[in-house]
Amino acid sequence: MGKSDFLTPKAIANRIKSKGLQKLRWYCQMCQKQCRDENGFKCHCMSESHQRQLLLASENPQQFMDYFSEEFRNDFLELLRRRFGTKRVHNNIVYNEYISHREHIHMNATQWETLTDFTKWLGREGLCKVDETPKGWYIQYIDRDPETIRRQLELEKKKKQDLDDEEKTAKFIEEQVRRGLEGKEQEAPTFTELSRENDEEKVTFNLSKGACSSSGATSSKSSTLGPSALKTIGSSASVKRKESAQSSAQSKEKKKKKSALDEIMEIEEEKKRTARTDYWLQPEIIVKIITKKLGEKYHKKKGIVKEVIDKYTAVVKMIDSGDKLKLDQTHLETVIPAPGKRIRVLNGGYRGNEGTLESINEETFSATIVIETGPLKGRRVEGIQYEDFSKLA
Repeated sequence: MGKSDFLTPKAIANRIKSKGLQKLRWYCQMCQKQCRDENGFKCHCMSESHQRQLLLASENPQQFMDYFSEEFRNDFLELLRRRFGTKRVHNNIVYNEYISHREHIHMNATQWETLTDFTKWLGREGLCKVDETPKGWYIQYIDRDPETIRRQLELEKKKKQDLDDEEKTAKFIEEQVRRGLEGKEQEAPTFTELSRENDEEKVTFNLSKGACSSSGATSSKSSTLGPSALKTIGSSASVKRKESAQSSAQSKEKKKKKSALDEIMEIEEEKKRTARTDYWLQPEIIVKIITKKLGEKYHKKKGIVKEVIDKYTAVVKMIDSGDKLKLDQTHLETVIPAPGKRIRVLNGGYRGNEGTLESINEETFSATIVIETGPLKGRRVEGIQYEDFSKLA
């Protein structure tokens, strides 16, 4: 069988070995050639093409380094933009996905010695938002594409317009309610005594649905009844009619007002149900450290959030020792106080409101609270999850 036969075991084994990543120590960045073993790399270094490439690089080494650095930066940022967008992600995750491509530019050919140096450089140049946590460096791509900026401005403009429309609608409803209440006060009923000047005059009643006069039966009754009895019966009937008319008017007005307010409240409730975010840290709440990377000194210890950085990171002052730590929200958890203590809602529709813990349901891992701040003051809310509120400092 021939040496270069495509189906020989050796040829198949070589093709399998050539797939995927090889060792970095046997890779020549100048020639962009990956060798499989030490002997192959040695033979490549002794080859004429490699020596010629080294001579070219020795004439202007900075130019080659700048070229590789620019290629590495462009490919890294392109992967970050396409794969993760503007999400906050660990730099090592992006780098591992970048080097999984066989033809990538190696970092040892660039001006940066480590991934940390490259991450810091991205932050200094304003290409990404970077922050350091106990878990490492996190990066977030800053999208400066004109089309993206234009879309963001349009969304903000539309959102502001929707808020203006809601405010106008709320003001209109308040004005209608105020006018209705003012009209009701002006149309307050006045009660008069039922009396007649002449004993022989017929008695007539003006009902709410129309006026009807008494017939011969009423005249016969008036002849048999005395003036005092007729006065008493008439006054009681008029009082009952006026009370029933007043109660029906009030009930109709309450129904109208209740329907408008209920509609607004339903819209607000629907918005608040969908107002959940992936960040929950807020200042002046008590949290507990759950990571073991800081040692037993801080594990399961409580602290007060003094400052929130970039929504996901907090500066926590320990209650016992007074030490200040900068921690990511994944290393913290909320603190559930005893019933009757003050809490703050951290996520969901009632986010940012303060209240009092009324009771705890251990079966559903939820609690019932009473809101004490904002326009919903006094509202009793059930089913708030443990991770959506925490004890106030």
